[in-house]
Amino acid sequence: MSSRLARLLRVGEHFLRSDRGGAFPSSCLILLLISFACVFPLGCTADPVQAGEFDGHSAFEILEKQCSFGPRVPGTNEHRMCREYLVGILKQYADRVEVQSFEVMIRGELLPLSNIIAYFGSEEQPEWLLSAHWDSRPTADRDPDPAKRSQPILGANDGASGVAVLLELARIFHEVPPNRSLIIVLFDGEDYGPKSDAMFLGAKYFARHLDENKAKYGILLDMVGDKQLTLPIEQNSYKAAPALVDYIWDTAQKFRFTAFERRVGYSISDDHLPLIQAGIPTVDIIDFDYPYWHTSADTPDKCSATSLYVVGQVVLSVVYGR
Repeated sequence: MSSRLARLLRVGEHFLRSDRGGAFPSSCLILLLISFACVFPLGCTADPVQAGEFDGHSAFEILEKQCSFGPRVPGTNEHRMCREYLVGILKQYADRVEVQSFEVMIRGELLPLSNIIAYFGSEEQPEWLLSAHWDSRPTADRDPDPAKRSQPILGANDGASGVAVLLELARIFHEVPPNRSLIIVLFDGEDYGPKSDAMFLGAKYFARHLDENKAKYGILLDMVGDKQLTLPIEQNSYKAAPALVDYIWDTAQKFRFTAFERRVGYSISDDHLPLIQAGIPTVDIIDFDYPYWHTSADTPDKCSATSLYVVGQVVLSVVYGR
């Protein structure tokens, strides 16, 4: 079986095991994929790289595990338990893991925060910085029910999805080390709020203390698990790193992942801005058209292993192919 056909069959398996495949007979899908592989030349899609396929279902289990702790609001027991889990997983895979602990004065109180940094490779300057935020928002301020707006959110998509992709990538980096060094950074305090002066706290602190962590390129993952995944190009990313944007979206196009839409979307304030300002050209891969954003309904049932697979496979191929 050719690698092209094998990959198509694995994509078909992801489709069938997702909520989108229920109305489509499996035998018809397999025949369609085989026909598709025969019609299109083997060289017309991105190679899945020597590391193999990204496992969206494994990533989805990591998403669910994070949510099992409850809302991951800084200063809570749930937050601390999730930090221990994330550090423990990364220590299994990375060459070195550091917890960058710091405090920020927010509304007259010191807020304890922790960025989690995992190192892969031994080069002095990392080629890649892959990041996501691991905290969840303390208020569901956009909830349609006013009674719930003071409650914390679970943050299945807004936080846990990006982390899930990165932890699954960490496993692959451990099994098949990339040719270049890289770091994975899980930022804390991204979503504390409610206003922007109390957001992106971990990324701002990290950017002020780069030292040897100033990578050549950066990719930020935020809200990448939505079942109805749409990923237009974020405006600030394109201004800061147009060549990297083109490379990422070209890779997605070669896989025929239509969730990566070749159009410029919103201009978004996110953790990538402090990195860009610190001299790391960074692209924010984000689905901002998410109806459950900052509501109590941001739960795992709104997310999909297929979406995690699509994003993870693209980032995997970009990192190994750069």
